[in-house]
Amino acid sequence: MKPQVQVGLIGSQFISALHAEALQHCPQARLAAVASPTPGNAERLAQRFGAPRAFTDYRQLLAQREIQMVVVGVPNDLHCQVVLDAAAAGKHVVIEKPLCVSLADADRMIAACRQAGVKLMYAEELCFAPKYVRLKQLLDSGALGTPTLIKQSEKHDGPHAAHFWDVNRSGGGVTMDMGCHAIEFFRWMLGRPPIKSVYAQMSTQVHGAKTRGDDNAILILEFANGVICVAEESWTKLGGMDDRAEVHGSAGVAYADLLHGNAIETYSSRGYDYAVEKAGSTQGWSFTIYEEAWNYGFHAEMAHFVDCVQNDRVPLVTGDDGRVVLEVIYAAYESARTGRKVELPFHSTAPRPIDLWKPVS
Repeated sequence: MKPQVQVGLIGSQFISALHAEALQHCPQARLAAVASPTPGNAERLAQRFGAPRAFTDYRQLLAQREIQMVVVGVPNDLHCQVVLDAAAAGKHVVIEKPLCVSLADADRMIAACRQAGVKLMYAEELCFAPKYVRLKQLLDSGALGTPTLIKQSEKHDGPHAAHFWDVNRSGGGVTMDMGCHAIEFFRWMLGRPPIKSVYAQMSTQVHGAKTRGDDNAILILEFANGVICVAEESWTKLGGMDDRAEVHGSAGVAYADLLHGNAIETYSSRGYDYAVEKAGSTQGWSFTIYEEAWNYGFHAEMAHFVDCVQNDRVPLVTGDDGRVVLEVIYAAYESARTGRKVELPFHSTAPRPIDLWKPVS
């Protein structure tokens, strides 16, 4: 039996806790260390999940020779430097979405990992969510015929951390935060054919006091094979998370609701604390999520990435896929600005996607 892959977490908040939970269910992996600059955070997460070491400087974690893979769950504007440092330290990298905030940074990250001979793995969990995996199997089997239209939506009432609202750090609004899920979901479902064009409509409907970013967005992607894909993203939907998809084909249609079919319908006049809820008030009606990490595919995702490191396999989702997603996001913000369909490939030197829609001072 091959030895366990030693893993370090860089980040200590919501997404890193999900990654730690997923790694606990992967016998091929061992969580060796956690790093976070916030005093006490790394220690608490390490203690919770049995990691023997905690650091306030992620570079100390990268200096640990036994660590082979790091999982990066930090604000978007920090992604590039952390990945560059990890590559220089010879660590395989799992990077949370979105890949980074600029195409130039994406190219630097991909080049650094390639030069260092380490894997850059893009953590798009929807490609591993069990219900969506089954949906793709239906499409691939021919049960639905030739695909014609795919839809995917993700909605809640806004991010759980301040850096998401700050477009200087996040690079954009709901399109950057959640539209990235839909874009890679569509590519994965269809076998990643080229994207021909994107049209987008964006607005800031509710959260203008918090952000200059979009809090509602609709994206229409046209693939080279003729399939049309529609993404609906919102930070203004009350009542808890909503994540669903539908696939229309010449011989059938399939609908997949990722959460509501697995949730506990709950009414509480007082609200309640729930450790893994990342968005939404729990007063009134809500959908109480349980086994969220499994439902969203984090268990399968981490097991896959660990296997890629342990057995030198090609990841299902790579940094190159993350760059394609980022390019589409740039094109979407350009489309929202101009009101026109934008053809792919799309090139931009803007430091952030949102600069194409609402220039940031």
